[in-house]
Amino acid sequence: MRSPSILLFFAAAVWGLYWLPVRQIEALGLSGTWSVAFFNACPLIVMIPYLVWNRKTQIRHMRAVIWIAALTGTGLAFYASGLVISTVIRTTLLFYLTPIWSTIIGVIWLSETLHRGRVIAIVLGLVGLWLLLAGNGTETVPLNIGDLFALMSGVFWGFGAACIKKWPEAPTATTTTLQFVVTLSVCILIATLVFNEPLPALGVFRAAFPIAFIASTLAILPSVFVIFWASKRLFPGRVGILMLSEALVAILSASLLLPEETMTLWQWVGGGIIITACLTEIIAGEGKTA
Repeated sequence: MRSPSILLFFAAAVWGLYWLPVRQIEALGLSGTWSVAFFNACPLIVMIPYLVWNRKTQIRHMRAVIWIAALTGTGLAFYASGLVISTVIRTTLLFYLTPIWSTIIGVIWLSETLHRGRVIAIVLGLVGLWLLLAGNGTETVPLNIGDLFALMSGVFWGFGAACIKKWPEAPTATTTTLQFVVTLSVCILIATLVFNEPLPALGVFRAAFPIAFIASTLAILPSVFVIFWASKRLFPGRVGILMLSEALVAILSASLLLPEETMTLWQWVGGGIIITACLTEIIAGEGKTA
């Protein structure tokens, strides 16, 4: 199953550039969780007409669609909110405990075989991630609700990935669309109930629309399709490991594009270990169905 694994690796890597358009949107005045909500609303402009046009083939297996979208959408909303409330380093670290939760869920719920290659890949991935993220140093502040959101996001995503594998018959377009709806809704609730932020002015949405629409529909939307497609063919533990490419790209891109952020030697070592972990998982799983 090399093809789904490789495609998943690169699709997840696209999410590592998520910070770039969001930062540009924030510079235009759409700050906090509202920026994430608006970013996830834009793909609906494309997807809702598509679903209406293809409703005979897409409105099927709604029970599975709702479960998958609710879990993955909530997970992404919690992750994005954690980035706002807590630090990027701690949020990313807590979210990318996902390979552990995903493997546990896969073994218990989906009867996934825990082979030696998977264990080695998990250990390598976590070591590499720790080096990659700890290289900048983490703030010694108490745990907050953002850290809780980040931890919960990985658990939700792990269950969501398991549901995708369990119910591969769920239409990908419908699931993707409903995931954006769930992420949008949860982010609005967090913005209003947790941050108590008022609805931004209409002019701010207009100014942010070109960047948000282009980035979300041309980059994020296709990557979500690929992630869901690959997750139907791979066990959630493998999905969690291969999606470490997102953390790798996020820190590498920030180091290259933001002058105030540079990569230390240990961070470069951590990045190399993550790539090794992903390659180990791909090679070790060759010939297996997941």
